[in-house]
Amino acid sequence: MRAAPVTAAGENSSEIDAVLQHVSLLVVDDEPGIRNFLVRTLAPRCKRVEEAANAAEASKLLDQRNFDLVLLDNVMPGQSGLDWLAEQRRVGFFAEAILMTAYADLDTAIHAMRLGAADFVLKPFRSNQILNAISRCMDQRYLRRENFLLKYELRAETQTARGRLMGNSPAIAQVRKTLERVAPTPAPVMITGESGTGKEVAARTLHALSDRAEKPFVPINCAAISPDRIAADLFGEIGSSRDGLLVQASGGTLFLDEIGELPLPIQATLLRIIEDSRIRPAGAERELPLNLRFIFATNANLEDAVSLGKFRQDLYHRINVVHVRMPPLRDRLADLHELAEAFMGQFSRQLGVPPLSLSEGVLLHFAGYAWPGNVRELRNLIERSLILGEFPPEFVGTANEDPAVTSDSLQAVERHHILTILEACNGNRAEAARRLGISRKTIDRKCASWNV
Repeated sequence: MRAAPVTAAGENSSEIDAVLQHVSLLVVDDEPGIRNFLVRTLAPRCKRVEEAANAAEASKLLDQRNFDLVLLDNVMPGQSGLDWLAEQRRVGFFAEAILMTAYADLDTAIHAMRLGAADFVLKPFRSNQILNAISRCMDQRYLRRENFLLKYELRAETQTARGRLMGNSPAIAQVRKTLERVAPTPAPVMITGESGTGKEVAARTLHALSDRAEKPFVPINCAAISPDRIAADLFGEIGSSRDGLLVQASGGTLFLDEIGELPLPIQATLLRIIEDSRIRPAGAERELPLNLRFIFATNANLEDAVSLGKFRQDLYHRINVVHVRMPPLRDRLADLHELAEAFMGQFSRQLGVPPLSLSEGVLLHFAGYAWPGNVRELRNLIERSLILGEFPPEFVGTANEDPAVTSDSLQAVERHHILTILEACNGNRAEAARRLGISRKTIDRKCASWNV
């Protein structure tokens, strides 16, 4: 029996071979001619091919080694292929199965599918038919696996979304609480804060906590798109090779960073889209429905921009439904140690170099620095220091420089930060508590423990 050409309509032989080269396969058939044909056809293409003349031999081979796929004849002496498959499923058979049969009755097909057979092939068959069946079967298997892993990853990211916003300071805890509260709702969210405070991190966390977590998250920096292309890029246009970014993000979350940089005409269009949940690409006669969660971010003062006529007042009120303010790093110094440790571990692994020691002295110098670039500046400092093998001289010191430092770095940083804020407030504990985002009683209790 000679093998027919491998290629079939809609199938590419090289693509099939790419799939089969990773497959270990067991052929189970009582007819020597069929086994020889299949082994001769498949052995050059597959990672491993073995054969069995009956169900008993097949069981012994399965006891010895694993297979990705079994080509199984149904009508065999002693035990039918379907009975053997049912038995093996009960005892632990995890490979894919393709049933080979000369009888194409509906009951057999239904029974095979219920037992988890991926496909069945009618005898007599040509080589291209069996190759295509195997390729389809393995493609489906890989797709199922990828789908499972993707869903698992997304679930894991959602469950650990708190870790996206590192730190447990009162300021960041309030941000986290607000994000968790607003995540299940479709309300637009405005995230403000200085550059480098983690506005996109907060937006991604909000997306991961929402029911859109498995849908696209599309970040757009409004300041990075040229004014002459921004309308087409955002909203699309007829004749373009791709849809606009808003259409591509439909079903998921759209994150518009630097929203204050949008030109006024684009602001008017965006307002209408938000209000109507519909979009009309340039040149189109029909509108498209849009299902989006909008998150906006800016480090500018939009109220001032409204007063100056640079930002539409109606759009400002429409997007400012929920306001999340990202605190600057100087207002969450209690998180410095955790952030520094996380960045140190991350870049140490990436660069393949040993981590630097975050000593008491280094942490105290960190706490005394203003961090105008916020978390981004800290991140860059850690990476640069690992590359150079040492911290900059201005961040090097020892705990002996402050006799009040304890052995706990976090407590030392917290004490230094609270006392610094108190000093800046001229000893006004109520004002210091407001700036720190903690209660007055907390400050009183801590000052008493420090004999201040």
